Amino acid sequence: MNVLKIATAGSVDDGKSTLIGRILYDTKSLTTDKLEAIETRSKANGFDYLDFSLATDGLVAEREQGITIDVAHIYFSTAKKSYIIADTPGHVEYTRNMVTGASTSQASMILVDARNGVIEQTYRHFFINNLLRIKDIVVAVNKMDLVDFSEEKFNAIKAEFEKMVANSDYKDQNITFIPVSALKGDNVVSESENTPWYSGRTILEHLESLDAKDVFEKGQARFPVQTVIRPKTEEYHDYRGYAGKLYGGSLSVGDDVTVLPSTTKSKVKSIHFFDKEFKKAKKGSSISITLENDVNVSRGDMLVKTGEEPKITKELTATICWMDKDPLQASSKYFIKHGVNDVQAKIISLSTIMKPDFSGEIENPTQLTLNEIGDVNLKLSKPLFVDSYKNNKSNGAFILINPKTNTTSGVGFIK
Repeated sequence: MNVLKIATAGSVDDGKSTLIGRILYDTKSLTTDKLEAIETRSKANGFDYLDFSLATDGLVAEREQGITIDVAHIYFSTAKKSYIIADTPGHVEYTRNMVTGASTSQASMILVDARNGVIEQTYRHFFINNLLRIKDIVVAVNKMDLVDFSEEKFNAIKAEFEKMVANSDYKDQNITFIPVSALKGDNVVSESENTPWYSGRTILEHLESLDAKDVFEKGQARFPVQTVIRPKTEEYHDYRGYAGKLYGGSLSVGDDVTVLPSTTKSKVKSIHFFDKEFKKAKKGSSISITLENDVNVSRGDMLVKTGEEPKITKELTATICWMDKDPLQASSKYFIKHGVNDVQAKIISLSTIMKPDFSGEIENPTQLTLNEIGDVNLKLSKPLFVDSYKNNKSNGAFILINPKTNTTSGVGFIK
């Protein structure tokens, strides 16, 4: 069964957690004890309705304040598909959490309060979706019950959002607008009688129709080697396999491959998955590969099809979302984790800070502070073999690690 990963976004009190809770409730995905806990807590809070946000807000501080602070991952399934939903915070100061939740998602739901329309956080959240190249975006215009299910209000919000989309640089996303009331359940799982002017799908119907394939894969195979397999058995005495996960494209027995960084050439001899052998492996497969030549391949090396080599470089230009309370400054040193490789990096310069409303950039900043996003130039202690994030998500991203605290300071997207 296909698994669709979805990130949610929206400002505080736009109803993200309530929408997810409503989906779980209407699809009968809540356990009996969870439902009873929601009913008890809702009554204790003085509500005459079920507070579905309690289905996802697990931290005590979240329940007390009625807000989402950390990313929660919710799992549920229908007859057609399995889902993982990242319920991300709406506050400006939790932008880094939203980037984390959306970084592995194939689709995104951006909630807009029908009373407030497009606001600053809407720009910020779409900006991040644009940066991460999320291919399918659902704009859920929520709380339609509080504006009398006004078609005019819905169309005004849609027009304003489309102006923002026109200013973005990513044109491959599919954007769908749906009028909903998460609290009442209108157009979430079931069609609403309150929106006769809307003829589109419900939230769940639309999610069921989405293709879970990753838009970033452009057909160029990338096989980073995670470990070398040398069995200590008589039967496989001469076996030398290279295990890892295949990204980007497929590999077949007989394909000419190049080993990076040595640029040694060979051919794929066999492809194994557990105890079975295959002629071809598709992207996303966790496999082991043997080569016809007894060449030197180690953990951290990468196998690619000959003629489809990525860029090998000791200098990177990347867009970085900063996640550390200590600002990023020129001459600072960090560790880069790119796939299975770890290298030292020095910040050479900061080029720009991006304005999330698509109104322009701040040129030549002195530092990048918490939750800011900017373009940065880095120099590496040894070469990495990379693609642009635009062309290959898996090989075009990295994280920066603070060598003093060993914390993740930022996430980078190679240009």
